[in-house]
Amino acid sequence: MHDDPRNRPPQVGDERASLSGFLQYQRETLAMKCAGLTDEQLREPAVPPSDLTLLGLVRHLAEVERSWFRRVLKDEVAPPHWPGPNPGEFAEFDAADADADEAFRIWHEECARSRATVEAAESLDIIGSHGDEVFSLRYILTHMIEEYARHNGQADLLRERIDGTTGE
Repeated sequence: MHDDPRNRPPQVGDERASLSGFLQYQRETLAMKCAGLTDEQLREPAVPPSDLTLLGLVRHLAEVERSWFRRVLKDEVAPPHWPGPNPGEFAEFDAADADADEAFRIWHEECARSRATVEAAESLDIIGSHGDEVFSLRYILTHMIEEYARHNGQADLLRERIDGTTGE
């Protein structure tokens, strides 16, 4: 990972550009952590005793994008891509037999939908809801940055254990 393919967030920009830029940077960080690996490596639980995998993280973040932007903000009916047998389960993490091409395609599609939603929003003050809880687009963008940053830390460890690659 010598050349950094990520787009840096704007150092001077309005709030929407800054939040969107940091979120996109985190998305690109996950893609960078997965780049150049085989399907088997992407499915490898590399930090025992955890069964967490890079592919499970990609699938999870596709679901996070779907849930926050489509279901919460836009109130769309958007069922999980990888439903579990019980409601509320995070079945997307079970990637032992997962199709990597499908996971990345769905993740990229969800990210594109999310970006379009943010671009089309009249302001960061628009709101969505989940049950009785109300969330602004500003909150959702901030939460998404946190979600990706946390999982990218996990991706760092997984990638290092898989092939020794380290770096941002």
